[in-house]
Amino acid sequence: MVRRTKPDLIHSAAEQSDGACRHKILSPKEQRIPLVFSSPHSGSDYPPDFIARSRLDPVTLRRSEDSFVDELFSAAPDCGAPLLAALFPRAYVDVNREPYELDSSMFDEALPAFVNTHSPRIAAGLGTIARVVASGIDIYRSKLSFAEVEQRIQQCYYPYHAALKSLIEQTVARFGYCILIDCHSMPSLSTLSGNRIHSNRLDFVLGDHHGESCAPAVTGCTAALLRSCGYQVGLNKPYAGGFITTRYGRPADGVHVLQIEISRDIYMDEASMVRAPGLRRLTAEIRVLIQRLGALDPGLFTAAVAAE
Repeated sequence: MVRRTKPDLIHSAAEQSDGACRHKILSPKEQRIPLVFSSPHSGSDYPPDFIARSRLDPVTLRRSEDSFVDELFSAAPDCGAPLLAALFPRAYVDVNREPYELDSSMFDEALPAFVNTHSPRIAAGLGTIARVVASGIDIYRSKLSFAEVEQRIQQCYYPYHAALKSLIEQTVARFGYCILIDCHSMPSLSTLSGNRIHSNRLDFVLGDHHGESCAPAVTGCTAALLRSCGYQVGLNKPYAGGFITTRYGRPADGVHVLQIEISRDIYMDEASMVRAPGLRRLTAEIRVLIQRLGALDPGLFTAAVAAE
């Protein structure tokens, strides 16, 4: 009988001058496949001062989390790829936005001229600093100061993106290209449009910015594997990819980004915010997906770069 041991992994966390860890990187001792995984919304470490400023109970405050998504993709290091995950919650700082995409109505002072105060995300209350949780309920008891928001951005946002950029660059240097999988979850009624709920269920939505952020092979391989597991898979609607997808997806430069949205009811109880039995099965299926993506023909990616 062969005895299995845990893989030799490197586990690091970003530590700031105040000693607080803002994100974690789980990496294999040696990267073996040209993939990087990012879980920007699975963080659940809520700073006490943030909780004190919120008018919401703890469960409601967590409605914006992509809970347990980092666990779903936890096989990445074992398969030979790094996984970057935020420890801070999305409601605190959303790194899948521009660095200064802010709702001016949330502040007790005028914002600097460089701040983007108008976007569809801001209008929905979901800028870099969210005004509401995903259910549409206001988060804060009172107005914010720009200084406290600037501190969050400097301590959480920029270090996360610096880590992500570094992982991408290291992967391109090693393999000639990088496939970044941006990992998210969505409410089970994610096909809600206006006041009308469409009857077609979607278990996954793949976003490649309508074919602009990654080679077709990445989207095609992912869709085929998930459909073979019995899941309903949608493409680019209603989620075509957020800031990370559009910011880093540069196939001509060898960087291919695919956003994956997973319906939460597959693996968790959305009301109580706890893991469901389906989490184990889905984690195993995602392991297979990681292996399939890692086995894609490099010629599909390096040839396109060489042609530029």
